[in-house]
Amino acid sequence: MRLLAALLLATTAAPALAETPAATAAADGPTRAFTGSDLFQLSIAADPQISPDGRTIVYVRRSGDVMSDRMQSSLWLIDVASGRQTPFTASGSNPRWSPDGTRIAYVASDGAHPQLFVRWLGSEAATRVTTLPDDPNALAWSPDGRRLAYIATVAGEPMRLGKPPAKPEGAKWAEPLEVIDRVNYRADGGGYIKPGNDHLFVVSADGGGARQLTFGKFDDNGPLSWSQDGRTILFSAIRGPDAERQVMNSDVFAVDVASGELRALTTRDGPDAAPLFSPDGARIAWIGFDDHQRSYENNQLYVGGRAADAPRSLTASLDRSIEDAQWAGDGKSLYASYDDHGKRKLARISLDGHLSPIVDNIAGGGLDRPYTGGSFSVSRGGVVAYTGGDASAPADVWVSSGGKARRLTNLNANLLEAKALAPVRKIAVTAPDGRAIDAWLATPPGRQPGQKVPLILEIHGGPNSAYGPSFASDVQLYAAAGYAVLWTNPRGSTSYGAEFANLIDKNYPSQDYDDLIASVDAAIADGTADPNNLFVTGGSGGGVLTAWIVGKTDRFKAAATQKPVINWASEALTMDNIVFTSRYWFTKKPWEDPMSYWNRSPLSLVGNVKTPTLVVVGSEDYRTPVSESEQYYAALQIRGVPTALVKVPGASHGGFTARPSQSASKAAAIIAWFDRYRASPEAAK
Repeated sequence: MRLLAALLLATTAAPALAETPAATAAADGPTRAFTGSDLFQLSIAADPQISPDGRTIVYVRRSGDVMSDRMQSSLWLIDVASGRQTPFTASGSNPRWSPDGTRIAYVASDGAHPQLFVRWLGSEAATRVTTLPDDPNALAWSPDGRRLAYIATVAGEPMRLGKPPAKPEGAKWAEPLEVIDRVNYRADGGGYIKPGNDHLFVVSADGGGARQLTFGKFDDNGPLSWSQDGRTILFSAIRGPDAERQVMNSDVFAVDVASGELRALTTRDGPDAAPLFSPDGARIAWIGFDDHQRSYENNQLYVGGRAADAPRSLTASLDRSIEDAQWAGDGKSLYASYDDHGKRKLARISLDGHLSPIVDNIAGGGLDRPYTGGSFSVSRGGVVAYTGGDASAPADVWVSSGGKARRLTNLNANLLEAKALAPVRKIAVTAPDGRAIDAWLATPPGRQPGQKVPLILEIHGGPNSAYGPSFASDVQLYAAAGYAVLWTNPRGSTSYGAEFANLIDKNYPSQDYDDLIASVDAAIADGTADPNNLFVTGGSGGGVLTAWIVGKTDRFKAAATQKPVINWASEALTMDNIVFTSRYWFTKKPWEDPMSYWNRSPLSLVGNVKTPTLVVVGSEDYRTPVSESEQYYAALQIRGVPTALVKVPGASHGGFTARPSQSASKAAAIIAWFDRYRASPEAAK
């Protein structure tokens, strides 16, 4: 439960920055302050699936387990009419209803590997449907309820070069050579990729042997969609002779269930994904865009014929990116979610493109930072189940019917009603060029009106993503330590249209810096932020901007750059998707135009840095590799700038705060670093 951090200062051994989460609570009794230990008590709702008749919801409840130091997933049922909850399985994920609503398929461990199970409602009986060495995903029932389709990994053979000498019996030799020949040979969160590919399978819902439908050295992707007659399944994939070197060029494919014959239904340059047959099988809907190799494009919702012929976009005029879509039961419209001004919304979209808003408080996905997110499902009669909420609590299950939304769960009421949480409000920010910038401000519990307090600027990653007014444990921990917390959506953020997101296309970081500084000035003008006690942090793209900021200004007392890119040339050659950066964020390769990469690298500004800067990274980060953070730490040490390097053991880029103890300890380390340089109220006058 303790964060093992390398805290190396230039000339002296550094005292520990972070306590264990358990040590943050008061020793003599409970505290109303939100503490690191509280992360183990939090629960969050995810993946709510409503039954075909709209009467019951099964959802995933993710809860902290203090003994295993992990978030554990269980499945629960909710009666929509009464809100009554009952446990379904103690362990499970990815629940999906059978078409007749009598069974639920889900994924759970058999003690060794995740497997596909089917359980009958009203019964304790469950059948294990698969025996797999890997995790099945993208579950989809056939319309008659007799079969299940899913995606699973098929192991392959590695490349072999040469032949080792014969090994004597009983000899203890080194492991054999590992030969890598894939273009993308490692993945954040998964590590070095083993030989093999993801393919589509079909199995009887009663169990038995599974049948593989797709083959080849390609990775096939869900979600999967069956035709009404059960003869065809839709999926998406990047296939073709140059598939490994493609980044965003997936197509929609149809596979004949009986013969395995494949047909490509889309062929344009750009991603086409998440295909869905309409209820009558006459149309297909999918999500995609034309790829112009800009850093950002809006996902559009398309509808075409049964073979994706005569495609047309239903959302070309929306100027927002579609996150997910599902057909209405009558097949005359679709439900689609999208982010707008930092909030995830749901609307019904008719086949002529008319949009009717339904809900605007979809939330969920994570706990540590206030990113947009969340998911939904729709019954045949149009009852919508979704994860929703605001800044006061992690996501709960909500239902919307007849234009009215209703909260069905309150998973964290028992904990949070005993805690003094930071209030959150939106503040007005105007960028130097006159653009309006959305920003939110959390203030320490108990702050008196007019009292100026230290401010932490928290910057989101991406950079093409968005923060919003959602619950965030980092924000609450910072506020409990006496800091106001400011988060904002500078240019480049999503949910404001393609033009706003592409203001930093091939030019990141740039004027997004000005937007961030303007937001800090707004918090000062608001009377909340102490101008002599400013701090800055952020992760991934936010880590880039944190390091960029301290290279541009000395206004901040201290900084903590988390999992940053420091040198774009080295990042482009070491990240997990090695063909991405040089294709979408730059116009040329690193060796063709090295100065473009250098001029946008925070390392180019390190000679200006005077701000004490903490560097934090996961030890198994393959998106912004550890070498990026270590370069910056080394440069700061060479310059004599106060610094320390914190590594989160075993953590990937995406799983940076997946374990509660590490999430709490990481926040505690940042708070302790800021506390070192925080001026007293008297000194600030």
